[in-house]
Formats: sequence, structure tokens, C-alpha cells
Amino acid sequence: NPFKQLVRMYVMRNFTIFLLLTILTVFGGYTQKIDNLSSFRDVGNDNYLRFNYENDLFYGQDMNYTQGFSFEFVAPFSTKNPLNHLFYKPKNAEIRFGIAAEHNSFTPNRYFLSEIQFKDRPFAATLTLKSFMISVDTLKQSRFTSSFTIGMLGELALGEEIQVGIHKITNSETPFGWANQIKSDIVLNYEVDYEKQLLRFRNLFSIQFNSKAKFGTLYTNASVGLNTSFGILNSPFSKLNKERKFNLYVYAQPLINAIGYDATFQGGVFNRNSPHIISSKDIERFTGQLNYGIVLKSKSAYFEFLGAFLTKEFKNGNTAQWGGFKIGLML
Repeated sequence: NPFKQLVRMYVMRNFTIFLLLTILTVFGGYTQKIDNLSSFRDVGNDNYLRFNYENDLFYGQDMNYTQGFSFEFVAPFSTKNPLNHLFYKPKNAEIRFGIAAEHNSFTPNRYFLSEIQFKDRPFAATLTLKSFMISVDTLKQSRFTSSFTIGMLGELALGEEIQVGIHKITNSETPFGWANQIKSDIVLNYEVDYEKQLLRFRNLFSIQFNSKAKFGTLYTNASVGLNTSFGILNSPFSKLNKERKFNLYVYAQPLINAIGYDATFQGGVFNRNSPHIISSKDIERFTGQLNYGIVLKSKSAYFEFLGAFLTKEFKNGNTAQWGGFKIGLML
């Protein structure tokens, strides 16, 4: 049957792409911290509040990307945000706007020492406010998102105060190296993300091609990968609130990334007085990341448990793992 042969070739081709990217991810990645814009994290509502939390303690570690949290808000009145004029708005697309406040912290392995750990990553922290847009083309089965981030890198991000406070509450060893952190600088970053559905089998399985690019004073990089989901799921490329209200599925997101600049390693663009940075020649220009997790969505709530693996980001670095959760409420 020619039709069955065509379908079989299509499935095998996309499975081969998925397998190839997975292999590349293991060896090679993406310095992605909190991500709220991927299609498998679509809330399916145009009015919601979501809290995101990540920590490497879920995997028994306390180094590299050690913690991140954010508060994300999407509502109809967000269309009045003047920063929305910075975003490209595709024609004939369903569009939502939102804002998110985010904090991230990074530490070396021996964070309890007061002296500089020259063969390890520097202490660093960021505190940012992000405006973002999500646009969905239901006919082309594609998704385009963009965001603009402004904030601070360094002491004003309160990385020391937050980590020391958490360690006191959990009766953990006190971090003493924050005096050597990346110095204060401004964060201005722009990100675009494009997804295209490659394969979908009813409401049970889907694969999307994903590409991202970031430009700015915090991160400058680009990535490609796949988003895969399996379970009871709606399409992230369909009209809001038009499908089943209960979703339960697992996902995997292998990514490969080319890194141009990372201020949490190399210091701020304008303030070059940090006591310790990672030299440009020691940065791994290609890294690999695998994100995975499980999502439960209902008519009024969103729950997610997540994990991530990241290959080493600099010459003397280590691989990293972290876990986390997301809790969202429809308003």
C-alpha cells in the first residue's frame, strides 16, 4: 500500500531525527535555566498565575546552577504593556502576553570556602523581570514566542542573602564565598523561540522541532532540539479551552546549543571588575542538555515535576543536574 509506505517513511524519518538529537545531547547542549515558554508547558488558558522552582538539591548537589525561582503571570490586560511593541506578532495567530519575575543563583562546588576557587565557576546571581509573548498558528501548527528581559547581575540580585538564608533554615553548611561573586551589571536580553509540529498521533504522542536564540548582556547563544510528549494531552497548537480539561503526560526535551557569551561565567559586559571569571578560551562552546518531567493539568490548575541534565560548561567544570516543580492556577 503506497499510503502506508509513505506514513512509515515519515515516522522513521522523524524518529531518526529524534534519536540523532538525543545522541548529540548526551555528548555535546543548552544553558537553559527556568523555561516557561516551551509548548509542553502550555497552560491552555489566557489568564493564569504560575510559580516555578528549581534546585540541584533534588539530586544531592549544591554547585553550578544551584537554584532558580520565578513568578509568571498571564492576563488579558497584559496587552497594554508598552514593551509588547518589541515583539514580532505573526498574522493570523492566537496571541497571549505575560510577565515573569525571576531569580537565579550559581556557585562553585566548594561554596563553603571564603577564598576564590580559580578552577571552578564563580559565584553569580541574577534578578530579572521578563515581558513575553506567546503566539500560536493553529493552521500551520507552529508556535512563536519572544521575550525581553531587564534586571541585575551581581550583588544587587541578592544571591548571597537568599542562599545563606536557605542554608540556615535547612541547617546546611554556610556559603562563605559570595564576596568573590560576579560584580553588579545590568541585564538586557532578548529571546526568540520557534516550534513546529513534526508528528502527532491522536492525543497520545507528539514531537515538535524547537529552535531558540538569545541576544544580550546576560546570555548570547542559540539552540536546536526536539520537544516530545506522551500521555493524555491536548495539542499546544489548538484553540484555547476547546479540548479536554484533564491532561497527564511525560515529556523529554533534548537540546544542543552553541554558546557565544555567558555573563554568569565571564562577568558583565560593562563592569569588568569581577575578582574571578572563566576565561573565554575555557568556555565549552557546545554543550548538551536533556530536560524531562511529568505534567498534570486540570481545568483550574497546573502541576509539573521536572529534572534536567547538563554537560560541563567550561574546561574544568562538571556535569550538572537539578530538579524542580511548577504550580499554576487559572484565574
